[in-house]
Amino acid sequence: MSSVVLSTLNGRLLRDYYARGWWREETNFAIAAAHASQSPDDWAMRDRFRRINWRQLLAAAETLAADFHALGLKRGQRVAFWMPDRIESVAILLACSRLGLVCCPSPHRNHTVAEVQGMAERLQVAAFLYQPGFGADARDPGREHAIEAAIGDLPSLRHVYRLPPAGPDHAGAPLFAGQLAAGSAPARLPDPSGDPDRVSYIAFTSGSTGRPKGVMHSDNTLLVTARALCRDWRIDRQTIVSTLSPFSHNLGVGAMMTALVAGAELVIHDTPRGESLVDRLAETGVDYLVGVPTHAIDIIAELRRRNLPRLGKVSAFRVSGAASPPHIMQELIAFGIEPQSGYGMTENNSHQYTRPGDASDLIEGSCGRACDGYEIAILDPDDHGRRLGPGEVGLVAGRGACLMLGYFDDQRGTEAAFSADGWFITGDLGQLDANGYLRLTGRQKEVLIRGGHNINPSRIEELAAEHGVIARAAVLALPDPRLGERICLAYVARAGGKTSAAALLAHLAARGLSRYELPEFFLPLAELPLMANGKIDKPELLRRIARGTLTPEPVA
Repeated sequence: MSSVVLSTLNGRLLRDYYARGWWREETNFAIAAAHASQSPDDWAMRDRFRRINWRQLLAAAETLAADFHALGLKRGQRVAFWMPDRIESVAILLACSRLGLVCCPSPHRNHTVAEVQGMAERLQVAAFLYQPGFGADARDPGREHAIEAAIGDLPSLRHVYRLPPAGPDHAGAPLFAGQLAAGSAPARLPDPSGDPDRVSYIAFTSGSTGRPKGVMHSDNTLLVTARALCRDWRIDRQTIVSTLSPFSHNLGVGAMMTALVAGAELVIHDTPRGESLVDRLAETGVDYLVGVPTHAIDIIAELRRRNLPRLGKVSAFRVSGAASPPHIMQELIAFGIEPQSGYGMTENNSHQYTRPGDASDLIEGSCGRACDGYEIAILDPDDHGRRLGPGEVGLVAGRGACLMLGYFDDQRGTEAAFSADGWFITGDLGQLDANGYLRLTGRQKEVLIRGGHNINPSRIEELAAEHGVIARAAVLALPDPRLGERICLAYVARAGGKTSAAALLAHLAARGLSRYELPEFFLPLAELPLMANGKIDKPELLRRIARGTLTPEPVA
């Protein structure tokens, strides 16, 4: 792959980013190598069965890089992996950084074999690593290794690595033991790639609104927000970091980068379903936690159920990836945890966040301020060349050092993502206050049109979440032959909570919803389906309604 930069990045911006210290002459591998040299015995990572230091992590990355090199992989070629979060995931990324390869961790547990095959073909992967039985249909009998047959004829493919599930037998064993393709490492590896500005990472968007786009980043664009978070939230080598968001999601990779920059230990989230996440976080001494609102809701529920006063040593919790109900932030504060309300996309990383000591109204009602190296603007939806002032609602746009390099093999999509002035258009609607704090108000493409009236679903969801019984809510557009679309409110009640359509309508009306904005259907659920990034999977809800497996209840 030619690492062609398709965005508006140019020589002037590149020089400016370096001059301001946002970009530096260091790769992900170089950072890990520095930790291994300066603090070789400090803990780098742990899962339920293994705990390794920086020296061991670097050795694993070197070993895998040597195997890639022996297979003939060349700089710029793509490597993808499909597995639950495990220590090997980080070693793969570092091995790719070592050789100048491009790493793609996007395949996740909800993907089917066919979907992952499509990614591999688009990327023309040179190496593929996977854990048998991981994936939406890979658990089916006889399909544990189906991905090998699906991609086996790719001309670009040199090798498929089959990694068994981590278990007690792996404790103390070197990473990738018995899994190498070339047998013994070559006598000499080439010098490490020293270019932090090349394309090093490709992440596919969730694809909830169409064909997933392959977002290209360099080491430097990934590291900008990690460096800023470490400085602003005082994350260092004494901190223990954990992400509940998987590495297949950019939020999880961002947490990985944060731990890497800080030299902090990263605790892998591999707690089996049914076992206590609260106990695992306490046992491992996690200080800084990253996740989505669903994770926060589940943790708070367990703390309350067990009448526990605190969540171990957790003192800060970044809650991002989707809109978080204000009461969740309030409850985290009640448990002695400082929430970090945040916002970001695969295209621009976790660039927006509240700071330690921010007032509760900013934590509950905003996404924080942009990090150093990134700038946010609100643009007129009808004229992207006109910038709006504080308090005005418009399109959220951004530019700066943590922005993607473009979409993989998609010149048209890349050009369409930017305004003529070089602003990346997010598609989100929002407003800035006088101090640069961002409040999201909806998605431009998610506006419902009922009888010619534009309706913002995010506002309805936020107001519904303020009801004492509602844990999570999602507004769906149901087709209507006369009005075009009608409003359905799907929701999950808090444990033990009950409500009625009449009570919810009264609550929403009292909060200021006009008559034409009120839901006309309700859909109470035990749980809401989620995409891998933690957002509610509205397309899946609509598919279930279309199949008849879910039936919204009309307002009487």
